Order: sequence, then structure tokens, then C-alpha cells
Amino acid sequence: MKFWKGQRKRFWGKMLGVTGALALLLSSSVMEATAYANTQPASSVVRYTGEPSKAVSMVYTTKPELALTFNGLGDEKKLTQLLNDLDTYNIKATFFLPGAQVAKQPQLAKQILARGHEIGNNAVHGHDLANLSYEQIYQQIKESKELILKHTGVTPKYARTWLGTYTDDIRLAAAHNGQEAVIGYSLFLHNWHDETDEQKNKYVRKYMNRGGIIALDIDENIHLSVSIPLIAKAAAEAGYQFVPLQTLLALGQEKLPLEKIEGYDAAKINPDYTNAMAKVVKRVETDEKKVAITIDDWGSDATVTNILRILEKYQVKSTFFLRADGTAKNPNLARAILEAGHEVANHTYSHPNNTHITPEQLQQEIVKAHQVITEAIQQKPTMYFRPPAGAVNDDVVKAIAATGYETIALFDVIPSDHDKSKSADDIVNAVLEKTKNGSIVLLHMLDDIQTVEALPRIIEGLQAKGYSLVTMTELVEESEQGK
Repeated sequence: MKFWKGQRKRFWGKMLGVTGALALLLSSSVMEATAYANTQPASSVVRYTGEPSKAVSMVYTTKPELALTFNGLGDEKKLTQLLNDLDTYNIKATFFLPGAQVAKQPQLAKQILARGHEIGNNAVHGHDLANLSYEQIYQQIKESKELILKHTGVTPKYARTWLGTYTDDIRLAAAHNGQEAVIGYSLFLHNWHDETDEQKNKYVRKYMNRGGIIALDIDENIHLSVSIPLIAKAAAEAGYQFVPLQTLLALGQEKLPLEKIEGYDAAKINPDYTNAMAKVVKRVETDEKKVAITIDDWGSDATVTNILRILEKYQVKSTFFLRADGTAKNPNLARAILEAGHEVANHTYSHPNNTHITPEQLQQEIVKAHQVITEAIQQKPTMYFRPPAGAVNDDVVKAIAATGYETIALFDVIPSDHDKSKSADDIVNAVLEKTKNGSIVLLHMLDDIQTVEALPRIIEGLQAKGYSLVTMTELVEESEQGK
């Protein structure tokens, strides 16, 4: 993405030139902040031995809330316009400020607080904290925190480095200074260049997620007036609310490490698959008017959230087969699917055609996906596996079964909704025409397809025909009990 690369080039240019610029910018009121800039480490600083501050780039929560954060202070004109824009969209944000800037322009920092926003500790002036000694990191965080307190009356709770990265030393030094967390970001919103409005919207929609922390640099970002409306619109369309960082962090759930979750090892690499047997389910033979709507792959938080809302409206439970490389990037969304009462199952890690890779590679895909999904939802997923495109052969079936996934979930109703050329009418008509007792309907949660528009009509149409819409487990297990 050329705009990201260009942003970073300018960013590092700033990083390299900022030391000289500071010598010209710092007034006498700021000289008290420069002691840590180029001095030797203070010999009196003893390395902290307690628990490090938490490192947070995204909060583990299923609530549709996220935080907007800024780095730097800017000038009065830019900041005033930004604060007015935030008021327009009723957004409360968190501003990470370097202590020296606060000392130089305390009236701007106070204006941020007066508008109801939070202040955090940016704690750096052109340095990459990761390259400093523990003592220097400690001094930077300490000096900046004290300057913010002196000039605003507020003690910041959170620290962020210039690049939003953190090391063990940074986390320890932050804890040493009473900072509750070191904050990264899930989305750094860069400058826009030649992108169209549609491209901008797609980019923000793709990377915006519940529990996310969005970061913008006030000094570097010359398109704040464009970015704020864009962010506000994307959040509103997804039904998300911006909350202060403190509020978002309070929502965070503790995640168990993978090895502590029961069933994390229910899927294993097993090269001895020659005699393994699986149950392949394409449709269930039943006299009952029951149908399973299943939803595959992965999409943006906004798309999947809309699907969840539709299913909730009609009180329908479904089975979601997750592509795990997407799950790894947004575990909150996978957990939200589970908490909404749906089944979460395995659709490989990277979505290869299972007949085009070796059995060994396939097992690696399945086991890796199982572990990623398990850690995301904090429990063992439903032990059904769906091969991408339904592609299987005898060796594939045996290799799948040998990992522990003994039920392979195929489908008999295929409206090809993943095809962007298919209209909502095409999708609805295909489902209603082909569905019969015990059918398994294949839909997708991809972005920029018509499934969200078609889904309410599919549900209403099937229910009008007398079908009950159930999960895969209900359809398969109840049919077996009836035999």
C-alpha cells in the first residue's frame, strides 16, 4: 500500500530530524523536560522487579465499542478544528501527549480535558524507546508524566511510545512509573493520497473492529478533517460506539493461554490416517422440515455484525465455519459469534483447496485453525470441518478424520453467493428453489457480496414454507437419534 510506505518514509524523516528541530523549538518553559533527551542514565534508577504494565493493542471484548486515540498536540488551529469535529460526531477520545509539548502549550492540553477527552503519556521526543536503556526509558516516561501533571493537574494512566510498539523494558519502566498499560493500536490511520472515497471507506471498514484502538498522528496526519467523518460513518454503519480508552479497557476480558483451554488438543497431526474414517454429511435424510443455514469463511467486523443482527432478529441459530487466518486478526469477532449462540467450526487456516495440497499440509491447516479458533473463543469449537469449496477425495477424508475432526460438513444448497455478480434475488431464488427437508445451505460472510441483503428474505421464505432453521449439530444429531 503506497500510502502506508509514503507515510512511514516521512515518519522516519521526522524521527531523524526531530532532535535538531527541538533545539530551536524548546522555550525556557520546556527546558525542564530536556534533561532526559541526551543525558547519561541516572545511576540511582534500579530496574523494576514487579509486574510489567499490560501491553494493549486491542481489547478482548465482544461489545461493539472501540477507542479513538491521537498522538501529539499539533497547533491551536488544528487542535481546535479536531476537537470541534469530535464534538460533531459525539466522540470522546484519548490524546497521548509528550510532556514537553504540554509544557510549551499547556492551554491546548487543558482544552482537550475541558472537552471531555482523556490525556495519556506519549513520553518521547523523536527517540525510539526500544533502543534506549532501561534507565533512559524510565526517565522519559517519568519526566513526561510529571510535566503533564504539573501543567494540567492530571496524572496520565497510560503510556504510548512514538511508534506504538513496546518491549519488556518499556512495560517494566511504565509500571515503575505507575502507568497501568502501554497502549499500541489495532489500526494506524495514515495520510490519504490518491485513494477514492470508496477505497477509503473499504479500508476503514476492513480494519475497524470491536475492541479496537485506532491511532492517528496529529502532527503528521494532514487529512484529519477527512479521517474523522470517515471513521464516524464506518462506526455508525457497523453499530459501534466510540468510548474513552479507560472505558474500553474496563470492558476487557482476561484470555486464557491456549494450553489452559480444555479441548485445545482435540485436533492433532496424525500421519497414520490410512484407516481413519469420517462421516461426510451433505444432506440429512429426514421427514422433518428442518434446514441448517451455514455461513463460511470470514469478513470484516461490520459485515459479520450485520449478519449476526439479522439472525438475532429472526431468532435463528446457525453454524459458522471460520477461516482461521481471519480469526487470528480479529478474535473478538469469533467470540461474538459464539456468544450470540451460534456454533463455531473449522474451515482451515488459509482456505486452500484440500485436494491440491498434501495430506500432511492439510492436517497442519486443520490443527492450526483449531488452535487459533480455540484461543479466540476460549473453548473447543464444534468439531465439524468444512473443506473449502467442498473439495474432498478419499485421501482428504481420511486425513481430516485422523486429526480428530470425524464429521465433514458439506452442503446440498449452493446459491454461489460468494460470486459478486450474483444479486440478492439470485441468491434468494436459488435457496428457496433447492432447499428440501434436511438440506444444508451454504452462505458466506464475505464483504462486498449480497448475502446480507438476501439473508432476511431467505429466512422469511424458508419459514413461510414451514421449515425450522437449526444448527448443524441439531440437524445431524437429531436425525441420528431418530434412526
